[in-house]
This record gives sequence, C-alpha cells and structure tokens, in this order.
Amino acid sequence: MTESTSQPARRRILSGVQPSGKLHLGNYFGAIRQHIALQNEGAECFFFIADYHSMTTLTDAAQRRANTLDVALDYLALGLDPTRVVFFRQSDVPEVCELTWIFATLTSMGLLERAVSYKEKVERGIEANVGLFTYPILMAADILIYRAHLVPVGEDQIQHLEMTRDIAGRFNRVYGEIFPLPDYRIEKAGAKVLGVDGQKMSKSYGNTIEIFAEGKSLRKTVMGIVTDSKTVEEPKDPPATVFALYQLFATPDECAEMVARYRAGNLGYGHAKEALYAKIDAYFAPARERRKQLAADPDYVESVLREGARRAREEARRTLDLVRAATGFSTYRP
Repeated sequence: MTESTSQPARRRILSGVQPSGKLHLGNYFGAIRQHIALQNEGAECFFFIADYHSMTTLTDAAQRRANTLDVALDYLALGLDPTRVVFFRQSDVPEVCELTWIFATLTSMGLLERAVSYKEKVERGIEANVGLFTYPILMAADILIYRAHLVPVGEDQIQHLEMTRDIAGRFNRVYGEIFPLPDYRIEKAGAKVLGVDGQKMSKSYGNTIEIFAEGKSLRKTVMGIVTDSKTVEEPKDPPATVFALYQLFATPDECAEMVARYRAGNLGYGHAKEALYAKIDAYFAPARERRKQLAADPDYVESVLREGARRAREEARRTLDLVRAATGFSTYRP
C-alpha cells in the first residue's frame, strides 16, 4: 500500500436521504435546499441515496427501486449538479458494509441502547430488528468511509452524528489515526417544518406536502391543513401552521400584509390556504418541468448515479485499504 493515513486535501461534506417515500417540504427546507447550496461552497460534496437504510422499514423491492429513482429525479430537478458533487446510491458502494462490520466490533451495546431515534421508532410500532438497532453504525460507516469533515443533519440526527464521532475516536485510539471527527450543521430555517396537522412534517406521521405535488392534489392537501373554528368576521392571527409554511416562501412584506389583513377581520382561513397554495405551486414550477424532462430519460439518470458511484467507490476503497492495513487484514483485491 502506497498511501499513508493522510486526510483529504479539501474540506469534505457528506449527507444522505432515505428513499422511503415521496420527498416533501420538510425534506426540501431541512436538507435538499442546503445540499444544493453547499455545491457552491468550494468543498467536496458527497450526497447519496440511502437505500440500505430504507431496509429497516421498507421490504418491497419494487417500491425501493421506484423511490430511489424518485429521489434522484427530485435532486437533479431541484438543481443538484452531478458534475460538481458526487451523487450516488449507497448500495453501489458495498465497501460501506465491510466498514460497518469493523465498526460493530468496536461499538458498545450501551452506546446503541441510548439512541433516542431507535426508541421512538419502536414506540411508533416499527419492528425492533437488528438493522434498526445498529442503524447508527451503518450511518457512521457512510460518513467515515469518505472521511467527511462536515455532515448537514436534522436535529433528530445530531445524536447519531455524536455516535459517529465516538466510533471514529474509538477506532483511532485502537488502530491509529485514520478518521477525522466530523462536525454537523443544521439548516435553521428547516429545523422543524410543520405538517398539515401542526406536528413536524414527516412521512411517518402521514402529514406531508410533497415537493412535486401539483394541481388538484396539491390544492386538496393544502386546503386540508388543520385550523381552528374562528369565524370569517373575527379579527385573528393568521392560522399558525399555514402561516409558518407561508413564511418559507413569502417575502417579509407579504408576511406582514397577511398578518395585518387577518387582524383587521373579515378574512377566512381559506384565503391564507389559497395564498400558500399559490406560493408552493409557483416556487416549484420550474423544477417540476425539469423533473418531467428527466423522467423521460431514465438512462441519463442511471448514468449519473453510476458515475457518482464510480467516484465514491474509488474514495471508499482508499479508506478501506487504510483500515484493512491498520486492522491487520490484507489489502489484496482480486
């Protein structure tokens, strides 16, 4: 082996998204928008579709393939540039599974038992399988196999990132300094996007507004947002959930105007919902057209993912060679 344990020359950023269903406004403001902005910051960006992770909750193979294609289409339509980032399917880099096993031998049961997300998912009725329990180890391998420095995450993933740092630190102490300890960054605007029922927007709660919903489907979802029973005539604040979503799209002046009109009275909640519908529809209209064009050329989308996998796998193999040498295994490749 000719390479030492030297770290990547440039700052490296990594994040992934599960193909567990249609992406929604919470995904966009909490992750996707941030990912697309990061490609302009001069760092090396690795963004992947976490199809291995989806196996903890999704067992339909055809649905997984369809969801994975949907995620790829969404990202590319929304502006991710595959010439500026490494964009790939997690399962196209099988080296991550080997690193997961190596990390599993260094990870205590106690660390995993403290995972809040595991407890919450079990409480919601998701089967307590081994994959769900060891999810943080696979996530650590996802991050560390590319020796990433920064990981954009939602607030519910902060604990997993801290576990990743613990696992990296443990490996480095036992086998030598190979992995950087990655930091995290949260997109404040998207930390908690509200769903149609007023809870955090989540596929698990069935309260989402899909990014690429349109026409009657989008209008029905927006008009179904839960509000209180105040009459049209009453002066009131704008409906909380509707206004929270409207603020994501509207200018400060538009928000101030809506507040003033509601406090003046004689305005029903339907007006706010119509305004929100118009904002969502207009905001995503250009990306919606790009997505339709991309969907008509699945071979191009597949070529993007395969080229991303090729680039990702080169880096993964470099890291795994270092890990294998440090842990006493051969770096021979047949």
